[in-house]
Amino acid sequence: MNKKYMAFALISAFTLNASLAMAEGNNGVAAIVNGEKITVEDVRNAYNANPQIKDRVSFEEFYNKALDGFISGKIIYQQAQKNNVEDTPEYKAQLKLAKEELARKIYMEQEINKKVTDAEINKLYKEYKDTFKSEKEIKAKHILVDDEKTAKDIIAKLKKGEKFDDLAKKYSKDRPDLGYFNQKTMVPEFSKAAFALKKGEYSKAPVKTQFGYHIILVEDVRDSKPADLKTVKPQLKAMLSQNALAESFQGIAQDSKIEKYGLDGKKLETAPVKK
Repeated sequence: MNKKYMAFALISAFTLNASLAMAEGNNGVAAIVNGEKITVEDVRNAYNANPQIKDRVSFEEFYNKALDGFISGKIIYQQAQKNNVEDTPEYKAQLKLAKEELARKIYMEQEINKKVTDAEINKLYKEYKDTFKSEKEIKAKHILVDDEKTAKDIIAKLKKGEKFDDLAKKYSKDRPDLGYFNQKTMVPEFSKAAFALKKGEYSKAPVKTQFGYHIILVEDVRDSKPADLKTVKPQLKAMLSQNALAESFQGIAQDSKIEKYGLDGKKLETAPVKK
């Protein structure tokens, strides 16, 4: 591809993206409140700033639900301006706190982005996999009732061929499906009974725990495996982020001059920052 064609392609792509952005809303405008514009980009920025929302709903869905909130917020802000709220001591005090909090937040995000890389996450994940110890785990369901007689009646119905799921739906006071778990997850009485069963077996006698009487059905038995990277990546990133912030704070704290005073005005001892 020659340079002239590459330049043309880049310009075309830029123009197309700009056109698409302008096509959203009314030439990029989401609403006009008393002559003041709220742009589609304003709404999009709020959407992008909330990863939890972004993971659950599309931008279009967020836009349709959030736009009225943006309009209400703009109306209230305009009214606050008319009432000179921004000139009040209360506003200025809270603005100072908000600016400091925003600066801290952005600084911490910058430190995390610098130090918590995919390479670091992959390295920590490898350490997790290398040290992972497999153990037996089972997938089970249970029917939980309050008294032994009801539990025995349910076991009798199972022996006659009634379906476990149907009986669970009718009798159990807890959700039947327990998923996979290891021996340490459940209370000892439950674990001992559950792990004594084979795949496809149910308990032939009620299992008593502090919660009541259980009938347990084991659906599967397997050796546990390390979670995949996608599953544990948020936890790994959180661990690395905490370490990164701690290291960053340690460094800047060492270079800071700190004086502390009690309510009585007397100077307090400041503990030295550990190196």
